[in-house]
Amino acid sequence: MVNPHRRALLGGAAGLVGGVLLGGAVDLARPPAARAAVAAPRVYTRAEWNAREPTGTIRYLHRQPDHIVVHHTAGQNTTDYSLAAAFRCSHWIQDLHMDVNGWIDAGQQLTISRGGYVMEGRSRSLEAISFGDHVSGAQTANHNDHTIGIENEGIYVTAPVPTALFNSLVTTCAWLCDVYRLDPYQAIVGHRDYVSTTVCPGDVLYARLPELRQKVAARLST
Repeated sequence: MVNPHRRALLGGAAGLVGGVLLGGAVDLARPPAARAAVAAPRVYTRAEWNAREPTGTIRYLHRQPDHIVVHHTAGQNTTDYSLAAAFRCSHWIQDLHMDVNGWIDAGQQLTISRGGYVMEGRSRSLEAISFGDHVSGAQTANHNDHTIGIENEGIYVTAPVPTALFNSLVTTCAWLCDVYRLDPYQAIVGHRDYVSTTVCPGDVLYARLPELRQKVAARLST
């Protein structure tokens, strides 16, 4: 039986009705967890953006993460805010992580485009979140078994963060904090908080993390 404290994905993503989406099919053998108090973002699944299959075994952990790590992709600050551009971003990240970094899949669990679209990253991430579990990624070296990572499209060393992206980041972090019963003031961190050699998520986005925590806390209290 699912722990009542575990929260489910709300039915924003296509196909997430009456069960949990597993590789494009609903797993009717596992009951869905209780509904979350905070509305989930509309998360586009790997099937929707046509992700490549992992080249190795995904580590599915029956425990929750304790921190949410905010990243930037350090890629182009595109002015194309369309869904098609968001899907291209997910492909670019996955190709980079698999073909250049040599990882088995995209390293992060979730991706947010500059247009504010939220997408599933590493395989089985949405399944894990829906049951209050965790998929170990490759987004924060030596801390992947206890952190969930969000890649935010763009580079924010000096450039401003698009409003649509930041708003989606607030919604996504509030959802994750609700699912995992996390305190946003303690749980939301930047990549550089774990890795001193990176500027990720950029000085501009990093400086907005206190604002992010405050807005997530406000969302959780309503």
